[in-house]
Amino acid sequence: MVRAAPAPAARRAPDGTVPRLYRCEVRHARTGPVRYGLRHRTYMWLVDLDHLPRLPLALRPLARFDPRDHFGGTAPTLRAGLERFLTARGEEAPDGPVLMLTHARVLGHVFNPLTLYWCHRADGTTACVVAEVHNTYGERHAYLLRPDAHHRATTPKEFYVSPFNPVDGDYRMRLPEPGERLDVTVRLDRPDGKPFVATLRGRPGPGGPAGLLRAAARHPWAPLAASAAIRFHGIRLYLKGLPVQRRPRHHQQEGMQ
Repeated sequence: MVRAAPAPAARRAPDGTVPRLYRCEVRHARTGPVRYGLRHRTYMWLVDLDHLPRLPLALRPLARFDPRDHFGGTAPTLRAGLERFLTARGEEAPDGPVLMLTHARVLGHVFNPLTLYWCHRADGTTACVVAEVHNTYGERHAYLLRPDAHHRATTPKEFYVSPFNPVDGDYRMRLPEPGERLDVTVRLDRPDGKPFVATLRGRPGPGGPAGLLRAAARHPWAPLAASAAIRFHGIRLYLKGLPVQRRPRHHQQEGMQ
């Protein structure tokens, strides 16, 4: 009798860690040339790319994790898209879990200003972090980061995000892996000062059906609300006289096709 070969062992998900839903508060503080701040509440998922949530059929429209929404959008899985990006930069594919912090697609819509991927080695240590940025023009860009022991990383800005900031300066990020707290900071340092700081703070809850229903009731159609909030505050900044910067042509990154 011929027996089928055993399937390769799946990478283990970190016990007690994922999936989780984080109740989040996003804050933006702009210090120049116009002082302006905003606050927005939402929720985000922390998931393992190899153990994505399995929700009841009726709830799947409220949380879909689609490879088309990340990186080049052409990979068969989220992990394959991430590994394609890493390989193009000479980085080995992580042999441990990858945790992704993101908005899921809700009722057919998704918008992710920032998605973070913590890539682990088999021994549990962090190999790198990938920060994937989306702008409101439908463009994407990702940064390969190697945070230090204090979870800090610096990278040149290479992507047009806000219409009020040119593509210059450096991002200084603090990216501790989410646990009992979510505490991410992104600061843009530009030659003329520090005009922009964004923070993402949150507390976790369970990522099961009950937790999702509570989050969706509290923040209905969350990705669309985030996209609308960005545009609303952009209009307010424009009316305050902040000049719009020319948007350069977007050059697709290698590994993002």
